[in-house]
Amino acid sequence: MKPDKTFLALSATVLLWASAFPAIRVALRGYGPAELSFLRLAVASAALAIVAPAMRVRRPARRDLPRIVLVGASGMSAYQLLLNWGELHVPAGTASMIVAVAPAISALLAAAFLRERLTPTRIAGSGVALGGAALIALAGGDTGYTTAAWAVVAAACAQAAYHLGIKPLLRTYTGLEVAAYAMWAGTALLLPLAPTALHAALHAPSGALLAAVYLGALPSAAGFVVWGHAVARLTVTAATAALYLVPAATLAVAYVWLGERPRPVEVLGGLLTIAGVALVGRGTARASRRVSVPAESAPPVHRQPEPGPLLGGK
Repeated sequence: MKPDKTFLALSATVLLWASAFPAIRVALRGYGPAELSFLRLAVASAALAIVAPAMRVRRPARRDLPRIVLVGASGMSAYQLLLNWGELHVPAGTASMIVAVAPAISALLAAAFLRERLTPTRIAGSGVALGGAALIALAGGDTGYTTAAWAVVAAACAQAAYHLGIKPLLRTYTGLEVAAYAMWAGTALLLPLAPTALHAALHAPSGALLAAVYLGALPSAAGFVVWGHAVARLTVTAATAALYLVPAATLAVAYVWLGERPRPVEVLGGLLTIAGVALVGRGTARASRRVSVPAESAPPVHRQPEPGPLLGGK
């Protein structure tokens, strides 16, 4: 019996995105956070440019370029810089649990800026998730850890802003196209870092260089391709539910690869975060079932199902 291709795509997405957090820790042994951010985005941009014709990625309309720059700045440039800086002190598994709060922040931003209904379930879920992230951030004791943990929280906020910003784009473009546009825009914004990043690449240990290339080619570029394959064949709720496994998978990968063991308080904070995000997702699903979409507001025929909030980063 052949394994289901959609199941394989979801499994690959979880493993790729889970492996990104420990790979960042390895790459930071040879690069600063800024240099690693540029190298990862540059490798991912090059890989997506190579596969773009085969994936039928279209050119964006000129009127959409300002929004694409904004989502590239938040979801790619700022996210990478903040996450990499945070992982200088925060363990990989712990960072993944903090980033998991992004869907809860997305719900709050959508209520504030898009006037989406904030149900009691979503309010409670957002509160629990944010409480879990705050517990992790305050658990370190030393100033370096606490500051770095809040930087990872800021990275989750940047990712949440990305999810909010791409909603209008997803009415016209596929999820893969939007990811590619944002990746290219984010790379262009970090071009001033190219000279120092290339200089660092010439002197970095081979393990750090391989980790940086891996981050760009697999979790960033290939991760979006296989995620697009999966979400095009499932409901958003079903696809996003699989991503609840990313923090758990990260803990396993980080233990095997780096020997990291999270402290009990960090695990508790992570469990609270995941529970809160699950509540937000449950509240979102209930609200969407109550809303009927008028025929004139139906999306264009070439739009793929909209990806749900990414859990665990990319």
